[in-house]
Amino acid sequence: FGTTREKMLVIEECANSRAVTVFVRGSNKMIIDEAKRSLHDALCVVRNLVRDNRIVYGGGAAEIACSLAVEDAAVKSPGLEQYAMRAFADALDSVPMALAENSGLSPIETLAQIKSRQAKEGNSRLGVDCMQTGSNDMRENFVIDPLISKRQQLLLATQLCRMVLKVNNVIIAGSDENEF
Repeated sequence: FGTTREKMLVIEECANSRAVTVFVRGSNKMIIDEAKRSLHDALCVVRNLVRDNRIVYGGGAAEIACSLAVEDAAVKSPGLEQYAMRAFADALDSVPMALAENSGLSPIETLAQIKSRQAKEGNSRLGVDCMQTGSNDMRENFVIDPLISKRQQLLLATQLCRMVLKVNNVIIAGSDENEF
């Protein structure tokens, strides 16, 4: 494990031990830091699944299903509320569009295709096929997200939007008020 400069003491097969050490090595500090971050993220996912084992299908499937539901509710809403609801549905669509774009797919075409299939087939498991396996069914591709994480992401994004919308004036230090 260690090198001539770094000594290491390894104690194995201890009875009733609850401690675990993960040894991370890499060619440079940046790779080691990235490995540590990835390991931390993986442990957080496991922790979230232990706290609440409910899942949603990934690949943007959950966001598309929510977007369709919000759009349906917007049609039934009277007044100005429907515009806000449609904007929220459009914001939900940005997740699958980003996934499609990052996978080298046409974002608008991919989103339109999956949304129409979800609506037509009533299959909320359909998402962006980032690995280009030929199937958009996230259950078949084993693409899942913990519900607790997805819920928290939506809550934080919504809170941030509400905070930004409450801002009605911006003051820039050292600028002339007549410029605006």
